[in-house]
Amino acid sequence: MKVHFWGVRGSIPSPITSSQIQAKINAVVQRITPQDLESFDTREKFIAGLPDWIYGTFGGNSPCVQLTTDEGKEIILDAGSGIRVMGKSKKAPADGHYSLFFSHFHWDHICGLPFFDHAFNPSVEIDIYSSFEKAEEYLALQMPSLQLFPVLWENFSRNFKFHVLEEGKPYEIDGMTVRCVKMSHPGSSYSFSFEQNGKKFVYATDVELMDIQTSNQEAVNAVFKDADAVVLDTQYTMEEAQAKEKWGHSAFCYAIDFAVSMNIKKVYLFHHEPMYDDKKINSILNAAKWYSTFISHDQVKVELAVEGVEAEI
Repeated sequence: MKVHFWGVRGSIPSPITSSQIQAKINAVVQRITPQDLESFDTREKFIAGLPDWIYGTFGGNSPCVQLTTDEGKEIILDAGSGIRVMGKSKKAPADGHYSLFFSHFHWDHICGLPFFDHAFNPSVEIDIYSSFEKAEEYLALQMPSLQLFPVLWENFSRNFKFHVLEEGKPYEIDGMTVRCVKMSHPGSSYSFSFEQNGKKFVYATDVELMDIQTSNQEAVNAVFKDADAVVLDTQYTMEEAQAKEKWGHSAFCYAIDFAVSMNIKKVYLFHHEPMYDDKKINSILNAAKWYSTFISHDQVKVELAVEGVEAEI
């Protein structure tokens, strides 16, 4: 299976600012030498050697992750502003079908849905899965009248079908075994595991791991245990996580501790704080890798969820 990151930022979309671009330019100027400018090859070598946080950006769109099964079925995880980019960037699947899973219905995870081009295509069908019985009602609140959005929900949602998933129960969806479990987050949030051909991928955004609910430890284990890769909420630093207790998000150190306890092979740091620039996020990645080496002796690999990047699970 393949994972593509279309939106990785938490809380609210946060485009790169002019001051952040200027800071990147200043960082390049400080690094360059006369020798780097001597020829095309030296210039190319210099550019190739720039850190990722300078040469590009980790992304500012709010959560949307695409999972493609081994048979080519397309699954969408949350519909933050990243789903708009997805709709603009690629054609609808050949079979005209998406399975769309919602972890929960806070604005940053649903705001892109009304801008998803393929949802307006009458030949496209979208099955929507969540653990919320009022899922359709929550989504309809974004498009209640023409005064608030130029398309009415009842017209937009004609090709949607809603399904409610029970915590801990296995489902066969698009050739994968899917499970969900409730997380600790204001208003509730659910994590999902997807298993196919001996591989397990987990999407676990918006979870406060310091306060993870263990009332159903069996369901937690079924979703997370022995996962090959987990996209995991790491919005805060340790200091922020302690100051913002009960806000529903985690720090990278808690994520790695949790990964060790669940024998998870790889963690993608996700739901990046909207106030952090690329340099700050890069420093968190470096700290997380150091901590993983110290705690797990590199048993848990740490990567950053970066907008536009695709990974094989």
